[in-house]
Order: sequence, then structure tokens, then C-alpha cells
Amino acid sequence: MWRRLRTSPTVRTVLGRSMASYLRFVWRTQRVVMEPANLYELADAQLPMILTFWHGQHFLTPFLVRPYHRAKVMISRSADADVNAIAAEALGIGAVRGSGAQGRDFRTKGGFNATLEMIRHLSEGTNVAMTADVPKISRVAGLGVVTIAKHSGRPIYPVAIATSRRIIARSWDKSAIHLPFGRAAVVAGDGVRVPTDAGPEELEAARRELQRQLEFATARAEELVGRPAEARALARKAAAAAKSAEPAPLEPAPAPARNG
Repeated sequence: MWRRLRTSPTVRTVLGRSMASYLRFVWRTQRVVMEPANLYELADAQLPMILTFWHGQHFLTPFLVRPYHRAKVMISRSADADVNAIAAEALGIGAVRGSGAQGRDFRTKGGFNATLEMIRHLSEGTNVAMTADVPKISRVAGLGVVTIAKHSGRPIYPVAIATSRRIIARSWDKSAIHLPFGRAAVVAGDGVRVPTDAGPEELEAARRELQRQLEFATARAEELVGRPAEARALARKAAAAAKSAEPAPLEPAPAPARNG
């Protein structure tokens, strides 16, 4: 029965809008802390930008977008992902349909066209968001984000969101189902820039640096919401990743010239 229901556009629309309403309620009942505290001031100097995060940590990211931000998010073409796309659009975030994949599946899943579309949106001044890990390979950054950064010339900002009250789903990405009336932590990395002439080695170095920043941001977010044991385990993993990462730090963009 569920297979029949999930193919119904009406059912998917109801589910998507209901999800959006629930997430809005959850966010409004959180006590939110951000690191760095001047996150928006730093980020606004780099717009348009590429926001990235782990699969399973993405549900509350639409609430990081301010009214003056234009944003699009990459969402899979799968039928189940239609609900996520409808929810994102109900929260004011446009969807680019497609997903990363390994090998031949990259084109069949719409990854190639979605990548081109994301680059175009960045060239038009729209921010884009996407998960860093390739579907079914949780918490391992893929090359998709750094490839978009290379061809667009725009910076990547990795971000982690954790809440004190949640349920972890039994899915491949261990999605966090956030619950209301808790604490939320939003932690951003220093950012990554990828040279437009980057070769395979530089792309891999940027990918490893992105992995490192996401690991540290996730560990810090968990610590801020009161899960020190989980934070320590993640920090150890991040430290291990850092040993093999070649730094590709984000350099602040020069301040725009002002007339007069």
C-alpha cells in the first residue's frame, strides 16, 4: 500500500508540506547557538557561496537562510526525495534535482546536469547547498562539491547542525529526526576555496580538507548540545582525517569597493 501511496503526487505534496511545518515548529522552539558568533557577517562577505553538510544533518539547514539570501539545494530525483524537495520549496528554498553517484550512475541520476545547473546559479548570484557525501557512502566527502567550487570559483562553507533532542533513524545516513523544545548548535568550518585550474591532486587535497572541517564542525556541534562522549569520538576521527589532509583554507574575499 505504501508503494502506491508514495507515487501519488497528492500524498507527496501533503507529506512535504507537513514536514516543512514540523521542521519550522522544531526550529522555532530551539535555543540556538552559532559558532563562530559572527557567522553571518563572515558568510555574507563571500556570497554567493556553496553550503555543504553531511547527509542526515540537512533537515534544519533551510533555517540558516536569511530573507535576503537566494538559495537552491540539490536533491535526488528519486520518488522518495520528492517529499524533501516539496518541503524545501515550502520553506523558500528552490530545488535542483539530481544527485552525486559513483561511475556511470553519475549521469543516470542527473548528477551531471545538476552540477551544471548549480554552477549556473552561482554565476547568477544564487547560493547553492548540497550534501558533501555521495549517497550510500555516509560521512565520506565526495568530489562533487569541490568540482562545483572549482568551476564556479566560489567558496565552500561546511556546516554542522546538532540538536539536544533527537531520534537517529535506522537509515544508511543515520538521519537525525529533530525534536522540539531543545538546544541547537550551528557550527561552520573555516571554508575551502578550490583554484579554477586545480588538477586531480589539488581536488583531492580540497576534498580531504572539506572532510576534516566537516568532522571537526560535527564534533563541536555535538559538544555544544551536551553530548561530550560522541563529540570526543568524532574529534578523534577528525584528528585522524587531519593527518592526511593538505590544508586548503578559505581566504577572505577583498572588501568591495565603495563609490564616493
